[in-house]
Formats: sequence, structure tokens, C-alpha cells
Amino acid sequence: MFKRFGQPGALALPGGILILIALMIMPIPSFLLDGFFVLNIALSVAILMAAMNALKPLDFSSFPSVLLFATLLRLALNVASTRIVLVNGHEGGAAAGHVIESFGEFLIGGNFAVGLFVFMILMIINLMVVTKGAGRVSEVSARFTLDALPGKQMAIDADLAAGLLTADEAKARRREVATEADFYGSMDGASKFVKGDAVAALLILGVNIIAGFCLGMLSHGLTAQESASRYITLAVGDALVAQVPSLLLSIAAAVIVTRVSDTRDLAGQIGGQFAAPGTWLPVAVILGVIGMIPAMPQMVFLPAAAMAGWIWWSLRKREARLAVPPPVVVEQVDPAKITLEEVSDHTLVTIELGYGLVHLVDEKRGAPLVARITGVRKQLSQSFGFVVPQFRVRDSLDLMPDAYRIVLGGVALGGASIQAAKVLAIDAGEANPQHSLRGDATTDPSFGCPALWIEPGQRDHAIAEGFLTVDASTVVATHLNQVLGERPQALLGPDEVRAILDGVRERAPGLVETVHPAPITLGAMTRLFHALLEDGVSIAHPLPILSALVEAVLQTTDHDKLVDLVRASLGGLLVSRICGPSERLAVLTLDGGLEGMIVGGMHDPVTGQPVIEPDLARSIGERIAAIIAERGPGAQPVALIVQPRARRALAALLRQRAPQCAVLSISELPPSQPIEVIEVVGAAHPDPTALPPQDLAA
Repeated sequence: MFKRFGQPGALALPGGILILIALMIMPIPSFLLDGFFVLNIALSVAILMAAMNALKPLDFSSFPSVLLFATLLRLALNVASTRIVLVNGHEGGAAAGHVIESFGEFLIGGNFAVGLFVFMILMIINLMVVTKGAGRVSEVSARFTLDALPGKQMAIDADLAAGLLTADEAKARRREVATEADFYGSMDGASKFVKGDAVAALLILGVNIIAGFCLGMLSHGLTAQESASRYITLAVGDALVAQVPSLLLSIAAAVIVTRVSDTRDLAGQIGGQFAAPGTWLPVAVILGVIGMIPAMPQMVFLPAAAMAGWIWWSLRKREARLAVPPPVVVEQVDPAKITLEEVSDHTLVTIELGYGLVHLVDEKRGAPLVARITGVRKQLSQSFGFVVPQFRVRDSLDLMPDAYRIVLGGVALGGASIQAAKVLAIDAGEANPQHSLRGDATTDPSFGCPALWIEPGQRDHAIAEGFLTVDASTVVATHLNQVLGERPQALLGPDEVRAILDGVRERAPGLVETVHPAPITLGAMTRLFHALLEDGVSIAHPLPILSALVEAVLQTTDHDKLVDLVRASLGGLLVSRICGPSERLAVLTLDGGLEGMIVGGMHDPVTGQPVIEPDLARSIGERIAAIIAERGPGAQPVALIVQPRARRALAALLRQRAPQCAVLSISELPPSQPIEVIEVVGAAHPDPTALPPQDLAA
């Protein structure tokens, strides 16, 4: 705090408050009072100009505080001027300073009655019109802004999840929304300052008139006429000196709360909206018609009609001039120059379309494929736990007209030919074998099911026959979802990992600082997340992952060991993906000799992981796939429980041959998890009756 006060300008506001207090309690000479009156008027004009030049209300977000200090300055000057008027008013107008004397003599002609009426009119304008209207607008704006706050926050979260905003942009948007709510709430209260100031000015005027009139006769021996002439004139002059800046501040408050966000200041906004020629032609005609009436002053209305007509003619000429398009300047392109954008593609995922499918992304036709792809991206982001980078859709002359291709990092992952004008009827195993549906036979590109391309009019018939019907854009989107859903680690880069860490840092900064940037760098953290995603572990809940990592880095910083330790800490999460909390986990195990052969056999010299002999790998994969097939499609998923050293090799094996089977090490199995061993793979003579369901407590 003391360091902040040592900065230049840090003492300005505390010093200003002390000066205001001094003005209220200490007598000051008249020449200083004149200076403060001039400063008050200049400050009010500056505030009004700042309010008019702001492009949006939040550009002058300090206005409520500025309004408070300006009001305090004016009240302090009222107290100081009241003291001088009552003490020295019997000496004449100059005794209270030249500013008050000028307002009392020049603006109201020395007639205090006129001054009273002028002051009352200014009070009515300020209190009943400007201040009351600005206060009402502030109240309604504050209420509507607070009511809309949850919706705006949800819109920001939706845009962030869809990838339309970066994390920094979302933070700025949230900060702007919160500042807007605070601003209008403050303006609702600050408008009461202006109203109270106007009431205080009226009371101070009454005190000055009554007290001055009495003091002049009782203390200074003035007659009633002289006392009224001197003190009431000074009191009215003092009131007008204070009321003019008060009116300027009221106008500034009304300007701020009635502003609409625009790229122009208030003068430019109003001028631009009055610059339409059609606005001024009716004005000229109506003024001309009124000027033709004999009883009307033609010397006033007819020149005004001519002026409005001239404005209409000038604006019409300018509009016609702006309507002419400027000449197109053809930039000379150097044929030998090659830019980086021409030879590189910075998009990770690209959907290439043949020219016959381009209409699927045409905005004039609703762009159905774009909406489907956006939905896929949002669904993948929610499933993986990070914002998937934006996709790119482009046409490709290398493809057949009705073909598409999905490319990830320059590598084609899949593609097919579709018929955009037809509907794909997919036989997912529930279709009637004797159906009478007619169409072009094909295969569903996502799951390899037999299908037919049928006319849209046959859709109801296909549904009745048990087919699953989808349009062409859904076929592409489903294929995209299926292809990318198998490769979440390929979509996660350092930027996405940094965004995840920044999001956790906002809620648990100590958790992130414990592991990043030391001892785990951004690259190592990205590699660790890749390994978890490759094993099918979602990072949608990063807090438990980072908490497990905090404990793991206390033991080692080796990548493979870190992955094993983190997985062991997340054992409950891994098992919950396979079975419910009250269910037995269906378990496969390897025969002891077979598992020992894998662990004690060949090892990769680079990674140190076991290498399974090809024939043995094929037999293990086929046997586990057969076990899963025998259990049927509705059976509970199974898990292969192995030693920690064999988990990585067997997980890579089954990822290709039996992806439905999860591979867990014995250290990842929670101690309280009940299991049911359904078979021992590799046993010489497996006897299912000798393997009853059992509960293992590790």
C-alpha cells in the first residue's frame, strides 16, 4: 500500500479530499474562492465533453466517482461562499468575490427578484426534467443489465466451448460484462447525488437570504432595503454560480446513461443519423407552408425553409457521390513472389469436398454441413475435456464430384462417396430382411453397416422397415466424429494444454504452480495428457489429474512412471468407466506363465517396454475378442488385469484387436472394488467351474 502511495499522482485524490474539507471548515479569501469557482465550471464542462466524446458508456466508467467528487467540490464551495456572504456581505458585492458579483450584477441585472426566478427555472429544469429522467434511465438500465447478466455469461461460455473465443477473449468479455453491471448499478446511486445537490442548493439559497437579511439589519445597521439589495443579490449570484455547473453535470449524467454503444462519439452518432436527405425535405416543405400563411412572420419561416431545403439538396448530392463506386485499383502481383499462405495450411483438421458437394456449405442454402460440423466439434470438446481446434472445409479438385475426405495434419484418415440429394438408409441389424426398399446399395462409412441411398420420399417407408435414416450432411459429420473420436491425442497441442492450465489456475493457482512450469514443462505436460487420452482417460476433469500429478512428481519425473502413478491414483475413475459403483467388475487375467513370458521376454531398447512376439500377440488378441463376442452385445464390459510392467504393451495390443476391453494394472484396481474373474487367458485347461465369482481386496 505504501509503495502505491509513492507513485506520481497517487496522492492527488487524498489531497483533493483534504482541500474540500478545508474549504468547508476554514475561511478563505475571496480571490481563492473566485479561483475555485472557475475551476468548478471548467471541471463541469470537461466532464460534459468527456461524456459526449465517449464511444460507449464504459469508456467513461469512472463517471460515478467523478460525479461524487464534483458534487462534493460544489457543496464545499457553497459552504465557503455562504461564510463569506454572511460575514462580508454588508461591504458590497465585491466582498464575496468577483465571480459572485458578476453573476449577481451582469446575469440578473442587479434585480434579485429576476435572479430568484431564473434560479427557480434552472432548478425545475435540473431537478424535474434532467435529473429525474437520468435517474429513471439509470434505474431501468441497472435492472435490465443485472437481469441479463446470467444470459451473457452463458453466451460467453457457449462461445468458448465452441471455439469462437479464446480464453483471453472470454476473460475480457466476462470482465466487460461485470464492469457494465457495476457501472449501471453505480450510476443508479450516483444520480441521487445530483438530485440531492439540487435540493441542497435550494436550502442553501434560503439560508443565505434569511440569514443575510437578518444579519444586515441586526449586526450591521442596514435598512431593510439595503440589506435585501446586498445580501439577496449576493445569495442569488452565489446560487447561480453553483447551479450552472450542477446543470452541466446533470446533462453529462443524462448523456452517459442514454448512450448506445457506437463506433462514433455522440456528435458523430447524431450527425450521422440526421444525415439522411429524406429527413430534411419534409422539414423544408412544412416550414414553407407555414410561412405562406399571412398571419405568420414570413421573414422568419421562409429563410428557415430555404435553409432546410439547401441541407436536403447538399445531402442528396453527397449521397449520390458516395453511391458511385471508387475505381478498382488492380495491384500488380509479382509472379515470382510466393507467400507462406499459398504453400502451407495452418488448420489441423480439414474436410475436403468434391465440387458436387460444395452446396452443403453454401450459406444461401442453410449450410447444413457447417452446422453439423460445429455440433461435432462441440461434442468432441465436451467429451475430451479441451476445446478442439477449429475445422476447415474446402473444395478439392482431386476428388470425385460426390466424394469427401477427412484430413488430419495432412494425413487422410477417411472418406467416401455420398449422394447429397438422397437419404442414407442404414441396416444396423434391426432391418426387415424381406424389406421392399429400393435404392443404391452402399456401406455406411462410419461403422461399415450395409446401407441404401434412397429418395427422400421413401424415408418413412425405410423407418417402418427398421432402417436408420440420415441425410448426407449427417453422414459426413458422423464419420468425422467417429474418426476424430478415436484420436483425441492428435487434436491436443501445447496451446490447448496451456488453456486447460490457465482455467485451473483461476480456481486453484497453487495446484498448477506446484507442477508447472517446474518440474513439468509445457511440453512434458502435453506428452502426459497425450498418454492419458491415448489410454481413453478423459481430461474433462483436470483437477483430480493434476492432484495425482502433484503426488507423483514427489517420486519421479520420468514420463512412463508418471503416467503409471497418475493412472494408479485415478483407479476409481478408470473403473467407473467400465462398471457402476455397486456392480462387480468383469475381469480377465493372464495365465501366470504367459504373463511371466511377456514380462521376462524381449524388451524395446528405446522405451524399455516388453515386446510381445507376433504369433503370441495374435493368439491373445483373438482369444480376448472371442470372449467378448461370446458375452454378446448387451453384456457388461470387461477389463484385463495384468502386472504394471505388462499393461502398456497389452494395452497397445488390444487397442487394435479388441478395443472394447480395457487394460488395467493390478495397482490401478481400487482395494474395495468387487470383481468377477470370468476367464484366465492362456490357461492349459481352463475350467470355468473352478473360477467362481470372488471379491479381491488388494
